[in-house]
Amino acid sequence: MLSRRLFAGLPLAMYAAAPKLPPFGGAVRAFGQEWDVLNPAEWSGSDTSLELKVARPQEANPRSPTQYALAKTMPPERFTLEVEMKPDVDAGAKVGSAIIVYGWRDNLHFDYVHLSPDTAVEQPVHNGIFHVYGGDRVRISDQTGPRVWAKAEWTPVRVVYDASKNLVETWVRGEKNSSLRGIDLSLAHGRIGLGSFFNTVSCRNFRLHKA
Repeated sequence: MLSRRLFAGLPLAMYAAAPKLPPFGGAVRAFGQEWDVLNPAEWSGSDTSLELKVARPQEANPRSPTQYALAKTMPPERFTLEVEMKPDVDAGAKVGSAIIVYGWRDNLHFDYVHLSPDTAVEQPVHNGIFHVYGGDRVRISDQTGPRVWAKAEWTPVRVVYDASKNLVETWVRGEKNSSLRGIDLSLAHGRIGLGSFFNTVSCRNFRLHKA
């Protein structure tokens, strides 16, 4: 296993050169910067918004998300990410989910915050911090926190990450959510992103503060 130290000083170009499955097909511009995506036609962006317009089926092998936009910025070691997200509603009137990616090295090695209408007690693979390391995603947070949303409405989310502590914490509507707090000892800092596991989602008021 590669140590964290080997990745700690890598420039963005070397992260981008890491194996990616499937490969990025282009970029979309949103919030004044470029974002790598699988298919730019499935996204729309502006100075004030980023929208995932097309949902993709769940990946089965490995079972992990692929439909996210990665900011073309240097991987921050410490950051506070703020964004408002609005999930979709499917034909069966079920409210969708969203993800915030962090610590991304490549499509097989990253962490993400899963924002869901389900509690983790109801669905253990929803509403939590998840770790992808060459295989299926694995939960690395507890199950005690509340659901993130019950209906499709704009919801403010704040994610704070510190690679020196390996710690991520998440606030929803200004309240810390214990299901969205996790520690990962195998990945250091990496790229950040916005998207969904298998739904569409809209994002606005994105801000990234690097320590």
